[in-house]
Amino acid sequence: MGSEIERRVEQAKAGNREALEAVIFHIQDRVFGLALRMLGHPEDAEDAAQEILIRIITHLATFRGESSFTTWVYRISVNYLLSTRKRKAERQYFSFEAFAEEIDRGLVCRRPGTLSEAEIALLAEEMMISCTQGMLLCLDRNHRTAYILGEIFEVTGEQGGYILNINPAAFRKRLSRARERLNDFMQHHCGLVNPANPCLCTRQIQERAEAGRVEKSRLLFTGYPCRARKDPIVTKGMRELDELERVSSIFRSHPDYAAPPAFLNHLKNLMDSGRFQLFN
Repeated sequence: MGSEIERRVEQAKAGNREALEAVIFHIQDRVFGLALRMLGHPEDAEDAAQEILIRIITHLATFRGESSFTTWVYRISVNYLLSTRKRKAERQYFSFEAFAEEIDRGLVCRRPGTLSEAEIALLAEEMMISCTQGMLLCLDRNHRTAYILGEIFEVTGEQGGYILNINPAAFRKRLSRARERLNDFMQHHCGLVNPANPCLCTRQIQERAEAGRVEKSRLLFTGYPCRARKDPIVTKGMRELDELERVSSIFRSHPDYAAPPAFLNHLKNLMDSGRFQLFN
């Protein structure tokens, strides 16, 4: 193993607590970001990421270096996320057809007139993230996982196959189907991807606010801690990209979310509890 993180993994497997804390710190944001995109709500993602990190710690001795450590972490994470019960956000967005109806309802609402331009801009970013996250949830879990891994985390076909325990060709085919479904939907409904569409993020604010789905005092996504906030809405020059790249650029423009600070402290307490044989 040549990388620094994999050296720390070997130290952690040998019982070095400081090394284990460094490993957790290195992977916790990735795990949380994957859980958030799969489950669609920060609170559900926090709970899932906590469980995943515990699984990683308790199975650390099984890491043999057959892949990179990060790829192995994705495999543990995905195994949990594909088998865990469906959360509220997943049950809410059950089909592209139902989501299209929700978008159409928003288009008949007036532009919010009681908000400042700064508030509208912030809520528009919230709407963009919330809406595109909803589109992800319209995919079944297998195709959603493939899209998140392949387009957002940009794993290779070989890595994707290892993570999902399928052959690389099957992963690429699953990813292709997910791309096609999202691209087709966004080409017909999203004004960011196709300027001919009437739907813009600002046009959805009023309907979502009246339905209690977005509140300026409690922003689920734009108000959440992140390592880096990317260019709001989409990357510059997006109109020059081809259709598939426009779609993936929107999803990649979401902030790089940071795991809650309490994660590491909670896991430290678990280490002190005697639950982990590694430290007994």
